[in-house]
Amino acid sequence: MPDITRIDLSRYRLQKAKEMLASVKRDVDAKDYASANNRAYYAIFHAMRAVLALDGEDYKKHSAVIARFTLNYLKPEILPREYSKLISNASLIRNRSDYEDFYTCSVADTNALFSGAKAFCADVENYLTGRYEANT
Repeated sequence: MPDITRIDLSRYRLQKAKEMLASVKRDVDAKDYASANNRAYYAIFHAMRAVLALDGEDYKKHSAVIARFTLNYLKPEILPREYSKLISNASLIRNRSDYEDFYTCSVADTNALFSGAKAFCADVENYLTGRYEANT
């Protein structure tokens, strides 16, 4: 395994979040909304993990990543607290889209999730850029 720093890991995870956002766009354009919902959630998830990587934290369960990110970054309003609702909604829609038979998310809800994921990832990237610069 290569010797990587927390910043390297954070940047890698942020890049994964950006790749997920690109997938959402392709899926929405192809009208594959279930896949778009999944990719939007994972964009948010990888962005959260990018932030937590700088703290040396990682968790096996998605719920633990969400809980720690909420506690450390949303509750103290380091990042906007309203993202808590986006994260919860993204998780719910992703789970329902992936696992519930006959579940169909509305196009409007998918588009809202995509817009929220883009805003969240942009805010996370801005936050991380400041932290990267502070550590170099």
